[in-house]
Amino acid sequence: MTFASTVRSLLAAVLFSAVATVAGAAIAERPLTGESFDTTIADAYRIAAKRADLSVLKVEGRSMLPFFGEGSVLLVKKIDAAALKAGMVVAYKNRFGEMVAHRLIEAKADGWVAQGYNNSKADTTLVNADNLLGVVYITLHSNGLTENAGAIASLVSNTTTVLAAPAK
Repeated sequence: MTFASTVRSLLAAVLFSAVATVAGAAIAERPLTGESFDTTIADAYRIAAKRADLSVLKVEGRSMLPFFGEGSVLLVKKIDAAALKAGMVVAYKNRFGEMVAHRLIEAKADGWVAQGYNNSKADTTLVNADNLLGVVYITLHSNGLTENAGAIASLVSNTTTVLAAPAK
C-alpha cells in the first residue's frame, strides 16, 4: 500500500479507459488490474484524505461497464448541481435510498435524467441538488480479490456501496 501502488492503480484506470475509448466497442468484462481490492480501497482512502471534497465508494453492478463495475472503487468529488452537464458520471441517492453511479443524459426542469451505459431504460429518479453526492472524479480498478480481509474489514464496512445496476 505504497505511493507506487496508488500510481499503478491510477495508470491502469487511465490506460483501460483509453483503450476502451479507442476500440469503440463495448467490453462485457469488468476492468481488472493486478492490484487487490484491499490495496485499491486503501489507495482510494489515501487520496481522499488529501482532499475534503472527495468521498470513497465501492461499486456493485455491471451497468457502467466497461468503465467500472464490481471491484472498482470510485472517488466522487462534491459539485454544485448547477455545474452539471450531459455526459458527466455522477453518484446520487435514488428514491429507494440507494446510492447509484450513472451518466447524465438529459436535463429536465426538475433535474437530470441518468442512465447506466448498459441499461436500456433511464433511471426513474431525477438527479438534483437534493440527492447529488457528486461527480465521479477518479475510478480505481482491482482484481476483486482480498489479500488481507481482517486488515481492511473496518475500512470496507465503513465504505458506502454505489450501484451500477439496472434502472429503478
